Amino acid sequence: MTLTIWVDDWQMQCCGESFAPGDVVSWALLEVDPEDYADVVGSERADEIDFREEHHGQDEGHAPTSVEVVSIVEVHCRYGVPPGATGKVNYPVPGTTVLVPIMKADGWAKARPDVSFAGYLVTGRRVSDLPEGTAARGR
Repeated sequence: MTLTIWVDDWQMQCCGESFAPGDVVSWALLEVDPEDYADVVGSERADEIDFREEHHGQDEGHAPTSVEVVSIVEVHCRYGVPPGATGKVNYPVPGTTVLVPIMKADGWAKARPDVSFAGYLVTGRRVSDLPEGTAARGR
């Protein structure tokens, strides 16, 4: 059974380790409300998200999960101040998502016209027993 995991761009840029399909990673996975990601990835893809990767203090009490990375997709979208908003906070603009399959994630992405890099959708499989001599990469 595969899982879909959201990995924020800023978490990777801050202190994440690069990963690629075939790698086994050890991540703290927190359950998500897919609706929270609908504007970033589109509602159909958001419904597929099972967890988000977290490594900034909110993972206390969540044992790391070993996951074999199957595929990685960069997520880009446009940000803007919603019409009628009183503040100047930018939010993802629905319908502007650009998905780019990639072979390695390092927290940085090639610039794309009119959109900004937001994070990764990672498809993975839980790994219950690692083969001898194989270590999961840390977060």
